[in-house]
Amino acid sequence: MTEAKNPLLEKFNTPRGTIPFDKIKISDYEPAFEEAFKQQNRKIQEIINNKQNPTFENTIEALEYSGELLEKVANVFFNLLNAESNDEMMEIAQRIQPKLTEHENNIYLNEDLFVGVKAIYGQKEKLSLNKEQQKLLEDTYESFMNQGADLNKEDKEKYRVLSSKLSAYTLEFGQNVLKATNAYTLLIKDKKDLAGLPQDIIDAAAQKAKEKGGGEGWIFDLSAPSYVAFMKYADNRDLRKELYIAYNTKCIGGEFDNTENIKGIVNTRLAIANLMGDKTYADKILKRRMAGNSENVFALLDELLNGFKSAAHQEYSEVQGFAIGKEGKNIQVMPYDWSYYSDKLKDTKFDLNDEMTRPYFELENVKKGVFGLAEKLYGITFKNNSHIPVYQEDVEAFEVFDKEGQYLAVLYTDFHPRSGKRPGAWMTEFQGQRIEKGKMIRPHVSIVMNFTKSTESKPALLTFDEVETFLHEFGHALHGMFANTTYPSLSGTNVYRDFVELPSQIMENFLLEKEYLDSFATHYQTGEKIPQELVQKIIDAANFNVGYLCLRQLSFGFLDMAYHTIDKEFSEDLFRFEDRVTKPTQVLPLVENTIISPAFSHIFSGGYAAGYYSYKWAEVLDADAYSL
Repeated sequence: MTEAKNPLLEKFNTPRGTIPFDKIKISDYEPAFEEAFKQQNRKIQEIINNKQNPTFENTIEALEYSGELLEKVANVFFNLLNAESNDEMMEIAQRIQPKLTEHENNIYLNEDLFVGVKAIYGQKEKLSLNKEQQKLLEDTYESFMNQGADLNKEDKEKYRVLSSKLSAYTLEFGQNVLKATNAYTLLIKDKKDLAGLPQDIIDAAAQKAKEKGGGEGWIFDLSAPSYVAFMKYADNRDLRKELYIAYNTKCIGGEFDNTENIKGIVNTRLAIANLMGDKTYADKILKRRMAGNSENVFALLDELLNGFKSAAHQEYSEVQGFAIGKEGKNIQVMPYDWSYYSDKLKDTKFDLNDEMTRPYFELENVKKGVFGLAEKLYGITFKNNSHIPVYQEDVEAFEVFDKEGQYLAVLYTDFHPRSGKRPGAWMTEFQGQRIEKGKMIRPHVSIVMNFTKSTESKPALLTFDEVETFLHEFGHALHGMFANTTYPSLSGTNVYRDFVELPSQIMENFLLEKEYLDSFATHYQTGEKIPQELVQKIIDAANFNVGYLCLRQLSFGFLDMAYHTIDKEFSEDLFRFEDRVTKPTQVLPLVENTIISPAFSHIFSGGYAAGYYSYKWAEVLDADAYSL
């Protein structure tokens, strides 16, 4: 009997060379990683053994392309670990992550390899390199330096230990957040407790109860469509509080506790920074950002805080006064009341709420609107291709063509929550763009979200905020799909973290344009265009509670910077630390024993460490760009 072939190690015989998800078994991943490690190790050894003097081509370029198979396998595995995970995948990740870290360390701490890189970098002024080649040489040299290549032998061993610890902490942090999110459900059996909730939300909760337990009742959980809707509409204050506390105590204590992971991550990052000669982790990171240093980051955060703080507190006072008037008694608006009362105030002031706009944002129409905007702006077109394999039945795959009709990219769309998908929304790539051996390799991009699902009686109808999120992630996708560089590490969204949000955030601006809304927002039942008066209400309400929303983002930015500008071992109680750091941005009263740090995936497992400020940094850039 012949041994079954591993599809990850074969040439993909699929449309556009896409991933054959339908053929890959979970048992294929570890052998594919092992083979990928071997292949890259052989190529690295060939670079070192080359008898010729090191050159840009035989060292820097050869190194750039040496991990092609590893990149392919890792892209499939880790993208599915985020979007379609299960216990077996998580166990494999626990075994693979240390090997990946060790493999990477073996490359960057290889003295013979660094000798060649350093020699070429030392001659950079004499080499006739184009700008892209200069950038690759600079990035390669700095990657070696940032990962310990210039350390002495003893410190290299310290770096190996620290980097292994850090990868283990960050992996466990992210897995805990997913598990804790999935572990909680709020089962409602008394219909009176559904008061205030729109029928769509009630139907979705009933459907969830059937799917999760097969019983009667309504289930709400911590996925975005369920949690956000309940906090906004449910009249039952006690249940809003219960759900709020569940959301904001994720990974505090219990089986999925992230407290020690946070301390481990923060202290290990500090130790790595100190080992590299930097006082703080932010110092290490920000040298390679537009901001340049933590002083510039704090200058931006402080400027925005001073500019918006007064407005935020006025907004809170207005919501507080509205709540007292509505209830006919004195009531303090707490965090679990904010969405509920502010949404009703918005409805009172502007005659506008999500249930008025939702019928005009049916998902299929929104897709046409988002794709149509790209066609109008850039001439690109999208063709659904059902022959491209997908990793889950809800996922769709599109071929994308440029204005000349030439193939540009593959785009996967994955819109709805499920137990194997982490919270939030993101863009990623299964294949990055590059030019290899003279051949253009076009990107395979994916956008992943957690939007309201269809019910038995209605199609998926999105909120205004969900449409905005779609545009945001689609902006990232455009950044990836339009990539046109030679080297994979410089391609697409591989740019400074505080620039990467510009292409995404600039797309959000179109949602306040009447002409754009008119192009796709039609009622899912009648087909009528969104009324002009409703569009005007959306525009009029665009700055509603903008002060509060700004301070909320700033609280995340200050918290991130606080964790990453410490210069001695972190041992403070997380509750006291978070309270102290975010107090200047605090608008709402605190709910005892709730914090965000243990589930703050952006900075502890998502690549935004000392970089959460970048949303605001890029927002300034995108406002300037859009104004033109």
